[in-house]
Order: sequence, then structure tokens, then C-alpha cells
Amino acid sequence: MNKTILVVDDDESLVDLLKKYLEKDGYNVLTAYDGNAALNLFRLREVDLIVLDLMLPKVKGLNVCRSIRTESQVPIIMLTAKTDEEDRIKGLDLGADDYVTKPFSPGELLARIRAVLRRTAERNQTEVTIGDLSVNYETHNVLLDNEPVDLTPTEFKILSTLVDQPRRVFSRPDLIHAALGYGYEGFERTIDVHIKNIRKKIEPDHKEPTYLKTVHGVGYKLDPPTNGENNTDSDDQ
Repeated sequence: MNKTILVVDDDESLVDLLKKYLEKDGYNVLTAYDGNAALNLFRLREVDLIVLDLMLPKVKGLNVCRSIRTESQVPIIMLTAKTDEEDRIKGLDLGADDYVTKPFSPGELLARIRAVLRRTAERNQTEVTIGDLSVNYETHNVLLDNEPVDLTPTEFKILSTLVDQPRRVFSRPDLIHAALGYGYEGFERTIDVHIKNIRKKIEPDHKEPTYLKTVHGVGYKLDPPTNGENNTDSDDQ
């Protein structure tokens, strides 16, 4: 069955252009021109991905994103102006999966849609447990020793990316793409800050991590702990 995409923007000519472009590629397309209409359609119809402009009448795009994230983990790609860096960061923190800055080509958006849908499809498990750590992709709940761990949406994306492929080493750009979107233009070292914060929440001793290991000069990996393991990979970047 073809995937259904909800396109939300108050620029009707842009919405019409994207609708034609996406339908040509085989997608079913729903359209909305304001935040209220977007939320109503989302609740009435089953959608596989939402393309969401942040500057919307009636209900702003960030509020639409926030409302959707309380109900669903459907992938969201934001449309933003180049000057809206603060709003992009807020949107990503609210749980958006990627963003595209205006002006953009329909081909660029299509590539982002394919990438996000592919990442979503690759995640075929609802919950993964590694050692005493449990990650639920559907509810975004993380448990450690059956106790809830309070992660931000960005921290959850980084952790779930690492949990998806234990022992695989992810470079900083890999984790940026997974957690902050392919359009992120900030510093790669931002990932180090997020990793440090995650370690403080899930590691018994964040200076000698049991789960999130540093591969010096490369990046990070999630290494499932073994009984009696004496971890000497100290890292406090």
C-alpha cells in the first residue's frame, strides 16, 4: 500500500506543487493550510509522515508538532526559513525527525522523506532490552532497572540510534543525521554534550560508562554490558 503524506503549509501554490511531485512518486497526499486543519486531518486519517511548515495561521507549527507528539510518533519533517534556527532547534527538541529550509527543491524534500521513511521502516521492533536498559520506540519510554529515565526527544533519538545497532560505531555526523536531521549546520561536538547528558542519566558512573562507549577518533557505540565486565573506557568529554 502506498504511503500517505500530510503536507501542511499556508502557501497554497507550494502545497499544490509538492502534492503533484509526491503523487508522481507514488505517494498518497493529504493537504492542509493551517494548524487547526492539520490537527483535524491527522486525527481523522492515518498518515505515514507529515511535512509541516512552522509559520502557520491559527495554530503555529511548533504547537502542531507538540500536539502530535503527545499522541503519535509519526515522522515529521519541518519546513523552516533560513533565519529560524531557534524554531528549528525547538522543533527538533519537540520530536521532529528532520527539517528542510526554504527555499528548497521538491527533489531535496523527496530525498529527505525517503530517508526518514526508510529509517522508520528499519525499526521493526517495538522494544529493545540491553542489559538493564529497555527502550520502547513506540512510547519513547526508557527504563533502567525498571525505573523510568527522563530523556529529551533529542537524547532519545541518539540513544535509540545506538540501541538499534549495538556495537556499531557511529561517527558524530552519523548521530547528527539521525537525531538532528540532515540539514543540521551546527557543530559536531554538540553530540558530545548530548552523550554526556545521556550518560549522567543511564550510567551508574558516567565517568566510566557501562553502555555508551567512546571509540576515540571515531565516535560512539552502545556496547552491551557483560557480567563482571571491568570497563576502563573512561570518558568525560
